[in-house]
Amino acid sequence: MLLIKNGRVMDPKTGFDHVCDVLVEGNTIVQIAEEIDAVADRVIDATGLVVAPGLIDIHVHFREPGQTHKEDIHTGALSAAAGGFTRVVMMANTSPTISSVATLQEVLASASREAIHIHSVATITENFDGQHLTDFKQLLAAGAVGFSDDGIPLTSSRVVREAMEEAKKLGTFISLHEEDPELNGILGLNEEIARQHFQVCGATGVAEYSMVARDVMIAYATKAHVHIQHLSKEESVKVVAFAQQLGAQVTAEVAPQHFSKTENLLLTQGSHAKMNPPLRLESDRLAVIEGLKSGVISIIATDHAPHHQDEKQVADITQAPSGMTGLETSLSLGLTYLVAAGHLSLMELLEKMTYNPARLYQFDAGYLAENGPADITIFSPDEKRTVAPDFVSKASNSPFVGEELQGRVQYTICDGTIVYEAV
Repeated sequence: MLLIKNGRVMDPKTGFDHVCDVLVEGNTIVQIAEEIDAVADRVIDATGLVVAPGLIDIHVHFREPGQTHKEDIHTGALSAAAGGFTRVVMMANTSPTISSVATLQEVLASASREAIHIHSVATITENFDGQHLTDFKQLLAAGAVGFSDDGIPLTSSRVVREAMEEAKKLGTFISLHEEDPELNGILGLNEEIARQHFQVCGATGVAEYSMVARDVMIAYATKAHVHIQHLSKEESVKVVAFAQQLGAQVTAEVAPQHFSKTENLLLTQGSHAKMNPPLRLESDRLAVIEGLKSGVISIIATDHAPHHQDEKQVADITQAPSGMTGLETSLSLGLTYLVAAGHLSLMELLEKMTYNPARLYQFDAGYLAENGPADITIFSPDEKRTVAPDFVSKASNSPFVGEELQGRVQYTICDGTIVYEAV
């Protein structure tokens, strides 16, 4: 048995917020009460700490199979645990892509050996060809939790409609990476700074929000559920809000980097601040924060995208891959740029990092309750820390290295077992 004493227990599902004790037996929370005197194998003194549901990230890239020099499922799982995450959903842009039952089963077999819960989506189209749907029914039966061609957009509106109709028929949904390649230049660099500083055509805002508009209206017409990934533009938030007001079944996520920083970070952090979608303008940063406050954006997801140091450190930034490692800074960015900044309450932040992502995928997770799962994150909400480059992830491609952020994960507990403990 594991006994957690004197922590601030916060449950976003019910709004419970009290200093009390939590008793865990096996993989289940058996008691939550003001004072528990049970004899336990391990006692954690959580005085001054927050005891929350295990964090859930529905958008990670663990690079297995095919790109394991960047990350693999094992190091990704360790990185997730260090960030307070007990459950993640992997994207399917591996090599080969997760388009077949055989590749999906290989990935899930590897994931099953890890100490946290790891799920995977499958691709919407065969090997990302953008034209031919995968066998949704077969892939769902084999363990896929959803479908996404994340990494590239679906340019064919016909394919988008067919995918939505098939997903609706099977009681699932598709997640979309939104950018029209015919309206874009160099990815990873926002159009303003690309033009003014790098003298190239960058990633335009209209490439994102025009495709969001197309797809949410197809979702409205088909009555299918579509999830919009990593929103970055003010107009995109407004388009999603409009579709939701119409009654379309549209959900959306934002990555921590997009509510924390703007394109100017490229001037000091170089390729480590190059990501897709790119860091945008201050007006966009504030707009996605407003989307989180209003509920238009219901989920925070990292888009954890590790790359090898040699790939990022190239002389020409336009040749560097887009993406940043995000699992180990996500909670701190939320605490620093949302909670401490006065935009969200701590409970609202936790809801968007636990209960809402669990609800999207219908996971039995994201809450703390007696007889519920013992997936728990314990963190110090006010402790300051300077982000060091020695991540648990294989990769250290983060533009936040050297920055002082708020909050530190002290313990991550998955299925009643401590899977990460701060030293």
